[in-house]
Amino acid sequence: MCGIAGIMNRTGKPVSLDELQRMCDAMTHRGPDDDGYYLGNTVGMGMRRLSIIDLDSGRQPIHNEDLSVWVVFNGEIYNFKTLRAELEAAGHAFHTETDTEVIVHLYEQYGESCVERLRGMFAFALWDERRRTLLVARDRLGIKPLYWAEAGGRLAFGSELKVLLQLPEIERRLNCNSVSHLFSSLSTPLDESIIEGVHKLLPGHLLTASPHGPARVRQYWDVRFAPEQGRDEGYFAERLRGLLEESVALHMVSDVPLGAFLSGGIDSSSVVATMARLSPRPVKTFSIGFGEPEYNELEYARAVAKRFGTDHHELVLEPDVMGVLDDLPWYLDEPFGDSSAIPTYMVSKLAARDVTVVLSGDGGDELFAGYDRYLVEQKERTRDAIPAPLRMLAGLAARLMPEGMKGRNFLRHLALTGPRRYLDSGDLFGSHGKRKLFQHDVHRLLAGYDARALSAGLLEKAGGHWLSALQYLDLKTYLPNDILTKVDRMSMAHSIEARVPLLDHPLVEFAATIPPEMHLRGTQTKRIFKKAMEGILPPEILHRPKKGFAIPLDRWFRGTLGGFVRDLLLAPACRQRGLFDARYIERLVELNDRGRNMDLQLWTLISFELWCKRFLDRAVVLPDRLSDVERAPVAA
Repeated sequence: MCGIAGIMNRTGKPVSLDELQRMCDAMTHRGPDDDGYYLGNTVGMGMRRLSIIDLDSGRQPIHNEDLSVWVVFNGEIYNFKTLRAELEAAGHAFHTETDTEVIVHLYEQYGESCVERLRGMFAFALWDERRRTLLVARDRLGIKPLYWAEAGGRLAFGSELKVLLQLPEIERRLNCNSVSHLFSSLSTPLDESIIEGVHKLLPGHLLTASPHGPARVRQYWDVRFAPEQGRDEGYFAERLRGLLEESVALHMVSDVPLGAFLSGGIDSSSVVATMARLSPRPVKTFSIGFGEPEYNELEYARAVAKRFGTDHHELVLEPDVMGVLDDLPWYLDEPFGDSSAIPTYMVSKLAARDVTVVLSGDGGDELFAGYDRYLVEQKERTRDAIPAPLRMLAGLAARLMPEGMKGRNFLRHLALTGPRRYLDSGDLFGSHGKRKLFQHDVHRLLAGYDARALSAGLLEKAGGHWLSALQYLDLKTYLPNDILTKVDRMSMAHSIEARVPLLDHPLVEFAATIPPEMHLRGTQTKRIFKKAMEGILPPEILHRPKKGFAIPLDRWFRGTLGGFVRDLLLAPACRQRGLFDARYIERLVELNDRGRNMDLQLWTLISFELWCKRFLDRAVVLPDRLSDVERAPVAA
C-alpha cells in the first residue's frame, strides 16, 4: 500500500527531485515506511510506501529487466502469484517477491491491456521509456484514488489532491460544478475535484499520455446487470458462499498483522465469519458505538465476536470526538458531507494500535440490494399511477407552502415521477435550497450545472429491471464517491490498509447475474445474501433491522456542539468568502434546534468551511468567471 505521485514535463525540462519529494511528503501518512523516486529525461515518479508484502525487497519504483519500464503502485494485486508463474513461464525474470513487479512484466507482455488481468485494488503509473508513454490506471470499482491535471505544460498525478497542490501551476480555484455537486450529493463529482482543472481518474479507466500529445482516457471495465434465469436460489447462494470464501482468502494474504472492521451488520459479519474459518488464530475485530441506543450497534458486534471467538476491541464515541475535526480536512482532501467519516476515522485509529491491514464489509448493500431507499422506491413506484394533473397540483401547493412546514416536501416529491423522483430523494439541498443557500451571484454560476444529469444517464444506460438500475447507479456513484472514499482516506490517515473482499471483481460480476427478485422480496432486503449466510451467521444478525453507520450529529448540534456550529459557520471568515447567505444558515441551525434533522446540511457546510480554512485561506477562492464580482480579502 502506498501513495504515488508523478510529473510528465512536455516542455522538455527535467523534473525536479525536490518537487517530487514535496508531493510525496504531503502524503507521508499513506506510506510512513519508505519512499522512492524515478527520474527520467522528462518524467519523474515518486511514492511513499506502507510495507505489506515483501517487506525487505519490495521497494519502489519497480522496473523490468532492462530498466526500460518503471512503475509506482498503490494497492494490492491478489492474483499476483498466479500471474507471476505465468509470466516466468513466458520468460520474464523477477528480482523481487512483491506484487508490484507483476505489473511491469504484464505490461511488457500485453501492453496497456495488462490492467484487465489484474485482480485487486490499485492505482498505478507506469513509464515506458522506449515508447515514451505514460500509463496511469485505476481499479475497477474505485477502491484506490487517483487525481490528475494538465497545466503549465505538464501532466501531473497523485493519490491525493493535496499532492497536486504542491505544484505552482495548480491554482487553488474552486470548481463551480464540484461545489454544486457537493451540496446535492455530499461529495464532488466522479471525474472532477473541488479544485478547478484537477480531475479524478474514473474507476475502471486508464489514462495514456506522451510528452508530445494530450492525455487520453478510456474505460477498460464495466459491470453489466444481466440476470441469469432458470436457476434456483440454492444455486446462487452456494456460488456466493464459494466466491466469498475465495475472495476473503486472497484478501488475507499479508506479511503484517491483519484484522477486520466489525459493525455487526450482515456484510462485515460475513467477512469476519469467513476470516475466522480460514485463520489459525483469533481474528482481531474493531467496532465503534455511541451512547445513544438507537445509533449503537455494539451489542450485535459483540454477539458476532463471541460467536466466532475474535479478539475484539471497541470504542464508544461521545460529542467530544469532534476534537478531531481539525485533522479531517487534511486527510479527506476534499469537502465531504458524509459525517460517518468521523467514526470511520476513530475505528481506524483504534485498529492501528494492533494491525496494519483491515478487511471491511463495504459493497454489500450495492451488490445485494440492502439499502432502505430500494424499499422506498419499490413503494413509491406505485404512485406513478397518480394522474399528471393531480401531481401538478401537489407541486403547486408545495411551492406555496413556507419552508419547514409539515407536508411541504411530501407534496413536492409527489409531483415527480420515475428517475426524477428517485434522484430528488437523494438531493441534499435541491435547486430551491441552493437558491437560498448561496449568494445570488454565486448561485448564477452554479445553476448551470445539473448534479443529477450523470446519475440520470447511468440509470438510462443500465436499463433492465428498476432495482438492477439502482444498484448499477450506486456501484458507479455512491460507492466510489462516498463509501470507498471515506474508508480509504480515514484508514490511510492512520497508516493502515483497508481491503474490501466483497468488491473482488469476479464476485461483483457474479452478483450482477442474480435476478433482482431474489435480492428484494416484499420488505426483505439482501435475500440471497442472507440465504448464503444461513447456518453461518446467527439469526439475530441475519434478520436484525438495518441501522447504517450513522452518527447522532443532530442531537450533538442541539446540545454541546451548538456553539461550535454557529461560531464556525457564522464567523467573519466564512461570511467574507461571499459564498453563502448567512441568514439561511441561521435558519438551518434554528430548524435543527427545533427538532428538524438538518445534520447532513449543517455537516456538509461545516466540512466545506473547514476545508476552505485549511486549503484556501490566503488563496484565490473563486474562478476567473467571477472576476467581475468584488470580494473582501479573507482574514488570515
